[in-house]
Order: sequence, then structure tokens, then C-alpha cells
Amino acid sequence: MRHGVARFVTGFLALPVALYLFYVVWPFVQAAGYSLTDWGGYSDRQQFVGLDNYVRLFSDELIRKAFWHNVFFLVTLPLFTIALALFLAFLLNVGGREDRAGIRGVLGSGLYKIIFFFPQVLSLVVVAVMWQQIYRADGQGLINGVLMKVGLVDPDNPIAFTNDPEPFLGVPAVLWWLLLIAVWSGAGFYMVLFSAAMQSIPKDVFEAAILDGAGRFHTFFRITLPLLRDTVSVAWIYLGFIALDMYALVFVMTPSQGGPNHASEIFASVLNFTAFQKGQFGYACAMGVALAIFALLLAAAQLKITRRERIEY
Repeated sequence: MRHGVARFVTGFLALPVALYLFYVVWPFVQAAGYSLTDWGGYSDRQQFVGLDNYVRLFSDELIRKAFWHNVFFLVTLPLFTIALALFLAFLLNVGGREDRAGIRGVLGSGLYKIIFFFPQVLSLVVVAVMWQQIYRADGQGLINGVLMKVGLVDPDNPIAFTNDPEPFLGVPAVLWWLLLIAVWSGAGFYMVLFSAAMQSIPKDVFEAAILDGAGRFHTFFRITLPLLRDTVSVAWIYLGFIALDMYALVFVMTPSQGGPNHASEIFASVLNFTAFQKGQFGYACAMGVALAIFALLLAAAQLKITRRERIEY
């Protein structure tokens, strides 16, 4: 009987696994192989150079700058997105008034969920193009236009937004404006994710805490957040992968896809420029492999740090 089931499962999965290996795993293996060569991408000529491309990464000043920009997103994007999503989810689930039915969310919470989730139905490129018009550095931009109308911005000196390379808190201002877009577009999804996790927590737990005199602040930090630890950990990993990418926003929103003056350069934009503008595909593959290894190590460390016994309730 078991032999028949195993044969059926094997036959059922053979084609999907073969397609996955060919279209997903094999390109990764090819990239790792090309990273050990000086392949130019447009010819069959390639010479084996060993680990020279990886050694070159450590001495490349542009790579170092792009790496620290990614680290900025790696720290700030999960932090701000998860904090905002948790706040919204808490309000929409247990932030309303108490009544005979128990603890409720704020009035109209169902409508708010739809509104906050709406950016998720849009492509990231569409979101970037929309914000490109909001951030326009002239009177036609939404923000600059409004501020000019009320006299808060000089028409001859509008806010540069994504054209501003000047540092703010030690980081190029353009990165902060890109961070705002990323948080705005992603918070709704994680709000829904955290809302689903909160709804699985029995309302009796919240009501018992309130009867014991706990306020909403203590309820959130002593009950809700600890019980959502696993969900928050998964969200942090997903957002970490997004922070290590950010290519679509940088490509659409910034001048020269990484400007001005490399102020918004990230690993993915340097990789794209190196491969398709310089024609150094071997070196670009080394960048991609290094980024993939870093992302996997980061995810493994995150899972290791946040691992704990499952809480039953």
C-alpha cells in the first residue's frame, strides 16, 4: 500500500520538480559558474579566473557604498513597516470601545483594511510611477504644488526629493524618500497578516487582561506582541529580502538609476549597470551570488535568533 502511494506521489511530482530544477535551480548554478569567469555576456569566450571576481568585490568602492545603502534599508524598512502594520492591526482588531460583545476594533475597521491593503493590488512599478509624479521637483508635483500654493515652498527652490543627494541623519536624503514609498506600499499587506494572527488569539485573553486593570499599552506589549512573535519574525525575513532588492524603486524613481551622484546606488543597480552597460557579466554574477549568500545567511540567523517553543492557546 505504502509502495503504491510513494509511486503515485513520485509520479505526480516528477514533472513540477523537473521544471523547478530546470527553470529555477539551474540558472542559479549557471550564475555561480559564470561568477568564476570573465565572461562578457555577448560571446562564448570566457576565461576561468577563480575567485578573482569575489576578491574584487571587497575593493570596489561603489559596491561598498551600495552595500551600506542596502544595509540602511535592511534596518529601517522592516522596522518602520512592521511597527506601522502592528499599530494599524491592533487598532483595527482590538483598538475600539468595549461593549457587551467584548473587545472590538475601531469603527469602520473593515473599510480601513481595504483602503490600507489597496497598494498591494498595484504593481510596484505602477506605484513608483505614481510617486514619481508626487515627488516631481517643480510646481507640477503634488507635494511641491500644494506647498507652493500655501507659501511654504519657494517656487524657485522646490524640494528636490529623489534628486537630493545631501545627507540627512548621515544618509542621503533620496534614500529616506524611497523608504517612505516602500513603507507606504508594504504596510497594508503586513497589517492584514498581523490582523489574521491577532484574530486567532482568543478575545478572552484580552478581556481578562482589561478586567485585571491592564491598559491598551500594556495589553499590546505584554499579550499581543509576544503571541505574534512568530508572525513578526517571518515578516521581518520577507521585508529583509525586499530591502536587499529595492531595484524597481531605484530604477524608476532616481536619475541615472542610482543617482544623483550614486547617492541611491544599491547592490541590484550596480549589478545591472555592470552587466548590461559595462558588459562584465562574470563580475555581475559574482555580485548576485554574494548577495544571495548574504540573504540566506541573514534569514538563517534571523530564524535561529527568534526560534522558540510554540505557544498553545
